[in-house]
Amino acid sequence: MARKPNVVLVLTDDQGYPPMACHGHPFLQTPSLDALHADAVRFEQFHTGTTCAPTRAGLLTGHTCNSTGVWHTIGGRSLLRADEWTLAQALKDNGYRTGMFGKWHLGDDMPYRPGDRGFDTVVCHGGGGISQQPDWWGNDYFDDTYAADGTPRPFEGYCTDVFFGQALDFIARRREEPFFCYIATNAPHGPFNVEPRYAAMYRRHTSSEQYARFLGMITNIDENVGRLRQTLARLGLEDDTILIFMSDNGQTGLGEPVPDMFTAGMRGLKGSEYDGGHRVPCFVRWPNGNLKGGRTVHELSSYVDLMPTLLDLCGIPVPEDRSFHGDSLTPLLRGETADHWRERIVVTDTQRVAHPIKWRKSCAMMDRWRLVNRDELYDIQADPLQQRNIADHHPEIVARLRAGYEEWWRICSEQMQRDIPFSLGLPEQEQIVLRTHDLRNEQDHSVVWNQAQVRNGDICHGYWEIRVERPGTYEFELRRWPKEAGHRIQGGIEGPDVDYRTDGIAPGAQSHYAGGKALRLDTATLMISGMPQQSAPVGPDDRAAVFRVDLEPGPHHLRAMFSNGAGLYAAAYYVYVRRVPPQP
Repeated sequence: MARKPNVVLVLTDDQGYPPMACHGHPFLQTPSLDALHADAVRFEQFHTGTTCAPTRAGLLTGHTCNSTGVWHTIGGRSLLRADEWTLAQALKDNGYRTGMFGKWHLGDDMPYRPGDRGFDTVVCHGGGGISQQPDWWGNDYFDDTYAADGTPRPFEGYCTDVFFGQALDFIARRREEPFFCYIATNAPHGPFNVEPRYAAMYRRHTSSEQYARFLGMITNIDENVGRLRQTLARLGLEDDTILIFMSDNGQTGLGEPVPDMFTAGMRGLKGSEYDGGHRVPCFVRWPNGNLKGGRTVHELSSYVDLMPTLLDLCGIPVPEDRSFHGDSLTPLLRGETADHWRERIVVTDTQRVAHPIKWRKSCAMMDRWRLVNRDELYDIQADPLQQRNIADHHPEIVARLRAGYEEWWRICSEQMQRDIPFSLGLPEQEQIVLRTHDLRNEQDHSVVWNQAQVRNGDICHGYWEIRVERPGTYEFELRRWPKEAGHRIQGGIEGPDVDYRTDGIAPGAQSHYAGGKALRLDTATLMISGMPQQSAPVGPDDRAAVFRVDLEPGPHHLRAMFSNGAGLYAAAYYVYVRRVPPQP
């Protein structure tokens, strides 16, 4: 029996469609990506979610992201619901070795970690990006500490180089059996920390230092894509490997206006409901499957199509109790076409709120048509910049796209109110860490999700959804700083407390690595639904406040906070939870 093809999926973060020379960028150097573009089947109308975690949820499940519980990047809305069947699990169950390297962003504790979702080998940072709150304290893209199969481990080198390097090692070790290698770079997501020589390549071309750094990060990615292809060729694997390159959402806005940013003639950036927010590159190459030669597919395609497509190409059966919101793109990859592709309706939106709002920042798409925010209709063939609303001229198209959105919303909303709890007490993870990055926030803006906010002492409020899996005594350790930082609850930080690459850090990013506001907190409080509230004093030398609670199996809402007599109160940024072993 013929061996199943290998699969390598490269997913970049916040790159979008425009920044590649093959897409018309006037000065960006991307020779490796240009070469792949020239010899791949490329989807010219491939659309994703408009932000990071939602796209990842849809790619790995074939389900529209909102239906999986993932419609935001923080606030507990980036956790991929535990009963979702993932691409990694499907391939692993059918004989593939599976590896994930880089950015996961679908949960950092059980049951949401990549190792819980079908990946054998994992090297990843925490949260949605390096320097975000769940990441190892002080990571700055250079010589960082990442989770290697769940254990913190220091690595030497720039983040993108490390993740590709670990992926290439995985490929070399697993080359005798079919493998799925998922390389999800955190670059070029901000902060735009990069080796100085890459940013220097572009400073004379742009008035924006951030844009120069962003483009430098992409050139570094390009070099690593070249390394990847050279390794596949050297190992004799290139012809029978399905190699996919894509980005997770539209091009980032960089946090500042950039008049000379190249947009490939599209309206909108990351987070936008217009095409610039969700149209991305998607290149597919598999020589032994006759997917090569620089062929363009113009039909509308979607991130939820990826899983059914790969299972189809790999000959993996889909169980009767599993289904997808996407379609296999195999016919389009083979050069076939049909009216079905012109008639299908694809929907994406931007929620980034605690509770989804119907029609919020939405786009319903069909072939050449875009229905934006329910009442704006654009013909992207005639008006790619989406400047002329022609809804009044095509009421039949508007009605059809509205009906497609309504059906999409019905599918998504059936599961929106379900809890997505963290599991406590399973032997597979002796200690979990609840972080405010995943706090169910009561106000949409009230989340502390990066390390600069922790240092600044920003205030947030909310609760975590938990499920106690085994009865017993549980210890809850409330901290203002993570354990690896080692600071006192009340203590501030003068200057840097970690080593960081001052020559590679983007302007303004130093706040992630130096300083910290002292908070005069004197009381810690733990509240678990159905249990008595507990409080304890916080002393000047305390690094943690510890509570022990006897719990029976079942779901709860957990609140953990610090406060003082002057009226200051806020959620504890880090809560370490473990089940205390029973006494013999």
